[in-house]
Amino acid sequence: MQFARAAWGFLVAIKDGLVLIAMLLFFAALYAALSSRPNVAAIGEGALLLDLNGVIVEQPAEIGFLATLAADENAIREYRLRDVVRAIDSAATDDRVKAVVLDLSTFLGGGQTSLSAVGDALERVRKTDKPVYAYANFYSDDSYQLAAHADEIWMDPMGGVIFAGPGGNRLYFKNLIEQIGITAHIYRVGTYKSAVEPFMRADQSPESREASEALYSVLWDSWIDEVKKARPQAVIQPYANDPARYVKAAGGDYTKVAAEQKLVDKIGDRVAFGRYVASKVGTDTKPSPDSFKSIAYDNFVSAHPVKTSGDPIGVITVAGEIVDGKGGPGIAASGRIAEQIYKALEKEEIKALVVRVDSPGGSAFASEEIRLALADVKKAGIPIVISMGDVAASGGYWVAAAGDHIMAEPDTITGSIGVFAVLPSFEKMLGKWGITVDGVQTTPLSGEPDFVGGFGVDVDTILQSGVEHSYRSFLKLVGDARGKTSAEVDTIGQGRVWDGGTARQLGLVDSFGGMDDALAEAARRAGLEQGDYYPEYLESKPGFRLLPIDGLPFGETEQARVTGMVGWAARQQKAAFAEALNTARGLMTREDVQALCLECGGSWRQSKSGSPDLITLLKSYW
Repeated sequence: MQFARAAWGFLVAIKDGLVLIAMLLFFAALYAALSSRPNVAAIGEGALLLDLNGVIVEQPAEIGFLATLAADENAIREYRLRDVVRAIDSAATDDRVKAVVLDLSTFLGGGQTSLSAVGDALERVRKTDKPVYAYANFYSDDSYQLAAHADEIWMDPMGGVIFAGPGGNRLYFKNLIEQIGITAHIYRVGTYKSAVEPFMRADQSPESREASEALYSVLWDSWIDEVKKARPQAVIQPYANDPARYVKAAGGDYTKVAAEQKLVDKIGDRVAFGRYVASKVGTDTKPSPDSFKSIAYDNFVSAHPVKTSGDPIGVITVAGEIVDGKGGPGIAASGRIAEQIYKALEKEEIKALVVRVDSPGGSAFASEEIRLALADVKKAGIPIVISMGDVAASGGYWVAAAGDHIMAEPDTITGSIGVFAVLPSFEKMLGKWGITVDGVQTTPLSGEPDFVGGFGVDVDTILQSGVEHSYRSFLKLVGDARGKTSAEVDTIGQGRVWDGGTARQLGLVDSFGGMDDALAEAARRAGLEQGDYYPEYLESKPGFRLLPIDGLPFGETEQARVTGMVGWAARQQKAAFAEALNTARGLMTREDVQALCLECGGSWRQSKSGSPDLITLLKSYW
């Protein structure tokens, strides 16, 4: 009896503890919800401070509350591209803004076309005679692409500048999985479809190398042209081509190199930079990290919402890897996106639709679900314009084929028309442990695919034939959309990726332009007058949910600053290792035929995985 009372008391204590935890989390969530609201009333005169602590993306993912509690250093902030551009453009006309300040010390980058769009917005500010100042401890490709558009570039005395350019090595797992005893069953169509090469080769194929060299050379030349145009006095290409010579000649003094090659204008720490800006825009009398009068980005964005005068043009965003289901935002879940498309179809006031695609592709089935929904919009007589972002390749192009008009930027990564599937089996691994399998089959497919005993010939034939059929379907839908035969599409398909400029020459893209150009084209096709329309973004906004505990912006993870060359190298190494692991894990666990582009990794490298479950969280503190 005494034991029963003790057990009951223990259970009651657990119950009370759980109730207490639930109450604490509820009030913490309520406090976070109230305190995280932007304060529009706090905006005064000063400099618009763009303290970009994270990455610029097309569509931010939901913030995981549990990931924040677990102190996940990979849970970085994502800034929506159109919000950043709108804030900068608003700064050009808002009299309260005296300057724009870029703090890039914790900026982790973005796609090349996205950064070009931000750079163009900064140039528009400069044309109004409002200065733009940039500061960072250390500059690399992405941060410098933005800083180049500033009137003055500041750098910390212990900092440096390095240009790496696109490209680099990727991991190949063929030898490893053979040693472990895993058999990777690969089914693909496309000579250049390199997404599965890490599992079937120990090195890059000549075809993949050819495609990568062509793509990266175009992107690199475009980057250099943009930076040189924005900052003609800087010695960019010679330094990028032979950085070791310049650094050695300067005795290892990175600051001296940056100053002599006119890569930066002034050397000074953060305090000196703050005082300098204060002399231009006014001194902040309130205690704050910055000594100059500043306008917080979140407050400023909220104070300048999207204009809603005229007729609405619906905007659907397909951002991230394309998957089945209703997840996201942050991933392109076909169920959620198709639902948004059909809701747009039901709105009689929407005269046209712009589909913003920023995706390397993914599931062929999910891509087709989105395309079919867009086909229903087209049947209803509503014009569809596709606006390609940093990347619209493979499954991303599968979706784009539904448009009446396709627009891209010269640096957009697109194409990659090809499909594949990867399935593992473990007969060799089990054989090393002395485990064998045997059984009775009533048909050639009984027990197949056999992940334990290995795949039969019939299964391999069936799966490869299915992948080939998917490729033929891909060719046909592109051919029908672009006025080409399947054979003509095949010559520019085979999984090969193209830059936007080449894609236009090949007939995969109709014209160049960004989001504003796509809206104008959609308005023209809908018969709307110039300026008599506005974008209506048909998407769920990133937020938070109380139950399950997920998505709460309870705290913002501050990224470690890159303070020098060694720190930059360490971050690059860490990012490459994480990307390799994610690639290996992802390719071996996808469940259907894939239309996915591996070369497009630069624009979708951030993991969009959900928050850890409670058990995982508790284990992390064990």
